[in-house]
Amino acid sequence: MNEDTRNRGAAPSWPKVAVFGAGAVGCYFGARLAEGGAPVTLIARPAHVEAIRRDGLLFESGGRQHRVAVAADSSPEPVREADLVLFCVKTRDTAEGARSLVPLLKPGATVVSMQNGVDNVPRMREAGVDAIGAVVYVAASMPGPGHLLHAGRGDLVVGEYGAAELPSARASAVSALFERAGVPCKLVADVRSELWTKLVMNCVFNAMSAVGRSRYGPLVERADTRAVARDLVDECVAVAKAEGVPLADADSLYKAAMKLGQAMAPATSSTEQDLSLGRPTEIDSLNGYVAARGEALGVATPVNRALAAMVRLLDAAKR
Repeated sequence: MNEDTRNRGAAPSWPKVAVFGAGAVGCYFGARLAEGGAPVTLIARPAHVEAIRRDGLLFESGGRQHRVAVAADSSPEPVREADLVLFCVKTRDTAEGARSLVPLLKPGATVVSMQNGVDNVPRMREAGVDAIGAVVYVAASMPGPGHLLHAGRGDLVVGEYGAAELPSARASAVSALFERAGVPCKLVADVRSELWTKLVMNCVFNAMSAVGRSRYGPLVERADTRAVARDLVDECVAVAKAEGVPLADADSLYKAAMKLGQAMAPATSSTEQDLSLGRPTEIDSLNGYVAARGEALGVATPVNRALAAMVRLLDAAKR
């Protein structure tokens, strides 16, 4: 993805953007780019596409609503013309989604994984898509067709997945694009530690929010749930250390989790939203992933394992 800067002194043109799997995350960041001036197409479910084509995307945040004019399509064909593809499918669909992109991507297109979990980029590469990674911090949901509800934050971290001393050109271009649209986007050389840091946050809030049908606020206000959160952080850090992934110490990560919960107090987790809507969850890429890697590496993860099992029970009961 290269921005056209042939006219010296003029603002660079915007690359064409396709959001593949435009749920809440994809609609939020796609809308922000579209409002900044980028030509964006949201590739989404038919009900969302119909509503967005008819009325625009209803963007609700902070008690206010406005409509965002943005293209929408239920077919993946817009990927053929895209310079940048934001890959936002659920983790269970990563391999299949990546394989479907392979014949559509044009030479030089950049694909960014904007998903939960830490292993999506290698799975995409196995399927034939050389993606870069993004860590997504946003609380958002889709309460109805074409209706985006934003509850907190909206920033990114982007970088290559793998050891590197300096950020790559394509990651730098993606970061610059989002910053130009007013989206804070931290640039790193290797995104893996940042992905694990986000995984820690997800493991603290996703399952507890789902099992307790709770927003984030009460989870950080109660002493008992704070104690569970501390156990979750300790287990995640131990597994990451066994994996050879450098992370901040457990104390710092626990404090960061509590601060995140306070900042996003009205939010519920994506796992809670999936259960409420009868959709399969991503628990095996979150607490379940930590438990599985812990077992493989000889690291005990009883709290992550228990919460993952309870979410799976709730998930099965919905079917």
